[in-house]
Amino acid sequence: MSGDHDVDHHAEAESYAALRARALESLLVEKGLATTDAIDEIVRTYEQDIGPLNGAKVVARAWVDPDYKRRLLDDGTAAIAELGFGGAEGAEIVVLESTPQVHNVVVCTLCSCYPWPVLGLPPSWYKDAAYRSRVVREPRAVLGEFGLTVDESKEIRVWDSTASLRYMVLPERPHGTADLPEEELVELVTRDSMIGVGLARSKPGVASTPDPKKPN
Repeated sequence: MSGDHDVDHHAEAESYAALRARALESLLVEKGLATTDAIDEIVRTYEQDIGPLNGAKVVARAWVDPDYKRRLLDDGTAAIAELGFGGAEGAEIVVLESTPQVHNVVVCTLCSCYPWPVLGLPPSWYKDAAYRSRVVREPRAVLGEFGLTVDESKEIRVWDSTASLRYMVLPERPHGTADLPEEELVELVTRDSMIGVGLARSKPGVASTPDPKKPN
């Protein structure tokens, strides 16, 4: 586990932003300008598709370019900036490589620090107290609830994001993809694989794992 939090300031800012978002949503629904289903769908799209596409491009480049991968692991922020991604919520990003020996998973135990420039909006379960506390104590059990079974021979490392330091996982490249071009590899990278609660897709056309249920 890593990191110290500027807890009070960051939590206060997140709480204020959340209150504003809920107030705006309520106003839009009340005025008949949007429905809750439509808002939920927009949020889902930004959580799972549009936002994580930046991170998927970073991962795909690392899979095909060993020099870029080396720079990414040495200085994630700078290497990510090479592809044009950066800014707020991404001032310092460390990239963690998952291997056949080690599986990395990311959490923010005290709030919901998250690398927005590469992963978009944090999913609701990432902010849930159950995930934030349980993945530290029993990572294999929690990953199992996400549908991911990690072999007992593989070490699981849990990394705690902070307001000043955020983590992103470089997932293992799926077997049998050596002949795929970079643009097709992008399609294999899921948001969950870059958090560590899932794996990259095995091949083009394979449906992504359904949104996991929130740990109880």
